[in-house]
Amino acid sequence: MLRFMPVGDSMTIGSAGEHTWRYRMWQHLRETYGGPFAVVGPRETLHDKATDAPTSYEYADPDFPRAHLAGWGEGWVHMAPLIGEAVRTHRADVLLVSLGLIDLGFYTNAEQTADNVRAFVEEARSAGPRVRMAVLPVIPNIRATADEPFAAQVTLFNELLAKTLADLDEPRSPLLLVSPPPSYDIHLDTYDGTHPNASGEHKIAAAFADAMHQAWDIGDPYAA
Repeated sequence: MLRFMPVGDSMTIGSAGEHTWRYRMWQHLRETYGGPFAVVGPRETLHDKATDAPTSYEYADPDFPRAHLAGWGEGWVHMAPLIGEAVRTHRADVLLVSLGLIDLGFYTNAEQTADNVRAFVEEARSAGPRVRMAVLPVIPNIRATADEPFAAQVTLFNELLAKTLADLDEPRSPLLLVSPPPSYDIHLDTYDGTHPNASGEHKIAAAFADAMHQAWDIGDPYAA
């Protein structure tokens, strides 16, 4: 049984009425992964914008394993202290991680965020020495088109992320840098310049799926 845990921010938890890329990934694995698997994590809800709280179960299609470790407004700085217990309790084998935009926007600079990536990896491995991690770089959002210092921090962090994962990579607990979706367009694939719409959900799921297929022979290439 291979256990996948999605870890992320608002792009991963999603909000009421959405499918989420987690759902798209589950569909893909169900259709292409040749063995038993589970989606695990300590949380199940969507973010409810009306109450500004993670209390909604109003998925566009609720009939899927909704477990995750994601939160609206949460980043590497928030998840690093939580990941060890989540991996230990839910026996996660593969972490699908999409974090960083919130950190750079509100909490930490690129270098500090890279330090939190390192802490996250160490905590995850302390709980699961053989855990695998597929990590998506930050996809620049609408703010990066107008805020040059922020855009520069996103670029710098993505460079540091690649170096950090390369430095920490090891055979028993591989770290995979996921290539950003090549055709991702914030004007077409999001509903507000940041959060994915249906096409964006598919493209994020495809980025993870294709990376895992190429690097680890998990599943097939993604077919939207």
